[in-house]
Amino acid sequence: MARNKHPEETVAKILDVALELFFTKGYDNTSIQDIIDNLGGLTKGAVYHHFKSKDEILSAALDRENEALYHELKRIRDDAHMTGAQKLQALFETSVNGSQLEIWSTIAPATDPVKNSRLLGLQYQSVLEETVPYYVLPIVEQGVRDGSIKTNHPRELSEVLVLLANLWAGPMFRTSTPEELGGRIAFYIELASALGVELADSGMTEALKRYRVVFEERADLFSEGKEGVS
Repeated sequence: MARNKHPEETVAKILDVALELFFTKGYDNTSIQDIIDNLGGLTKGAVYHHFKSKDEILSAALDRENEALYHELKRIRDDAHMTGAQKLQALFETSVNGSQLEIWSTIAPATDPVKNSRLLGLQYQSVLEETVPYYVLPIVEQGVRDGSIKTNHPRELSEVLVLLANLWAGPMFRTSTPEELGGRIAFYIELASALGVELADSGMTEALKRYRVVFEERADLFSEGKEGVS
């Protein structure tokens, strides 16, 4: 078998085709075979050489689309002119207005955490292995040093804040009315304060409500052609 001399081009092509299908058919209506059929010559083996599942393809596509967001998060983390608390506020505002929510709402994966359990698992893994250690924990530790964040458990606080924000407060893995979203964000801010971190809403509730509107519109559109693929 000929060796692939340009694996980065192959990966880019897989991600391009997959995202286009996710946008036009919906995430749940797109199968691995759909992606293979639209790759113009690439084999199933070539796809599985790089990705084990459709979920991993989506995760990689989100990472690629979020490169500008990651650059901004690093800039915030390394800003020498902000306190830890100010950085944490900026981090959450930037994240909620980043491209991930827009992409997620447009491809509209099912909110059922059992049906999309692998997606939920990848999000959980990303929080603990990437978001917390690279971005949030260094900021919380700085906040402890400069006195703007009060905690004796910076790592645990960092994990709780991000897990709740990504997997509980947001609507990605559960259906939510506008009132429920508003209530969860309000409680999230109260809880953060009780844990030693002062956060402001600063548009988080409205961003999640916009996400919900787009998600429901797209989910209704995709349900008309739903095929039950995986």
